[in-house]
Amino acid sequence: LRRERINSSIEQLKSLLGPDFLKQQPDSKLEKADILEMTVCFLTQLQQQNQQHRKLINHFNKLQSSSDLNLREADFSPLSSTVQTSSTEDKSPACSALWRPW
Repeated sequence: LRRERINSSIEQLKSLLGPDFLKQQPDSKLEKADILEMTVCFLTQLQQQNQQHRKLINHFNKLQSSSDLNLREADFSPLSSTVQTSSTEDKSPACSALWRPW
């Protein structure tokens, strides 16, 4: 019973590894140790990818939170005074002509 469980689990691992891993040794019959080694290799790669993804997500979250903080700290009240002063300045002849790049 124990041997059957081991063999069944190894066959499941073999099928889960997919054709890419199995192509590495197409001519030879894969031994149980080969399947286990390939599984360890695959899981190690997957773990490294997950760590990289976590680092990227943390980095983007930090960027977003600092950006949100900057937006909250921004004071938009000077905009209204700027609009009022610029409208009075527009009455001068130099500012009355529109600038057009063409």
